[in-house]
Amino acid sequence: MKIGVPKESAKGETRVAATPESVKKLIKKGFEVQVARDAGQAARFPDSAYQAAGAQLVDQKQAFSCPVVLKICKPSASEILDFKKDAVLLSLLEPYNKDGTIEKLTEIGVSAFAMELIPRTSRAQSMDVLSSQAGIAGYRAVLEASVHYGRFFPMMMTSAGSSKACKFAILGVGVAGLQAIATARRLGAMVEAYDVRKEVREQVLSLGAKNIELDIGEEGSGSGGYAKELSEDAKKRQQAALTEKLKNFDVILTTANIPGKKAPTLVTEDAVKGMRFGSVIIDMAAATGGNCPLTEADKVVVKNGVTLVGVTNYPCLVPTDSSHFFSQNLVNLLDVVWTKTPGELNLADDIVAAALVTQKGSVCPRQ
Repeated sequence: MKIGVPKESAKGETRVAATPESVKKLIKKGFEVQVARDAGQAARFPDSAYQAAGAQLVDQKQAFSCPVVLKICKPSASEILDFKKDAVLLSLLEPYNKDGTIEKLTEIGVSAFAMELIPRTSRAQSMDVLSSQAGIAGYRAVLEASVHYGRFFPMMMTSAGSSKACKFAILGVGVAGLQAIATARRLGAMVEAYDVRKEVREQVLSLGAKNIELDIGEEGSGSGGYAKELSEDAKKRQQAALTEKLKNFDVILTTANIPGKKAPTLVTEDAVKGMRFGSVIIDMAAATGGNCPLTEADKVVVKNGVTLVGVTNYPCLVPTDSSHFFSQNLVNLLDVVWTKTPGELNLADDIVAAALVTQKGSVCPRQ
């Protein structure tokens, strides 16, 4: 069976869905791999490396015409027209975004797997691209903060004087938040973190950070390891309590997202106005509306003397390792996609059933 790996066309995307290392693994499993020319160039993987791994170099259209297609970002409307009927697609598809992509894939007859829907279970952990990419994003976001802050993170003492350690707040302690805590601590910042889920507090302490304690009258643990959306009353209490707390920090990094929902507001405009001139806010929820209403997606802006960073794709700023992790997630998923009968999807598998969004001209029902 042929696997096609197109070059990503989304603006600013530097990752690639297969690396030379993953190509070797796929070939060992019995697949024939066709990689579009220059598909890995932005991720530092030259065409020669793919050829050495055993891949065949093809044009973009041919990569899309393979029975199995591996991608990072959802295909564009024009790219979907290049798919063959009964093809299998593994990609991020933004299933909560009603932009017609799922319907177009259905019309062509593509069986599409949305990598965002991989369940957060122990067995599916090796296929979970959201976790693998979030860890990279949390690391890279802290580096972005260090660039825009303009001061040292650690306390520094020299013959010319000393500097105070940066007071760093992290809001949202999922995979990205935990990696951000670890990275900021390694760089010497004084870190405090907040999450609506009580079960993550021990993890915060284990990384050497302090918990920001707020009484909002509600616990925010949801299903699948995610936070749930708070009630309107709890949101107001949370915003009021955070507004005063956050004025004392030099850098704030926010990661709070709720699948299929607009990002919750955690850093109010009043909080920004109360922050010290030169402070920095890294809003990792910029793609879904932002945890701060002043954030502008894919822009760095200064408001009230505070720098707000709205980068929406941190993994693409670390393209080599991001591609390595993503491609390995795909390789692992391919191990469970089919039954022993060639071409027959393994619908009895809970991971396959959860991630499959279209099949044989129909949209798969969601639970």
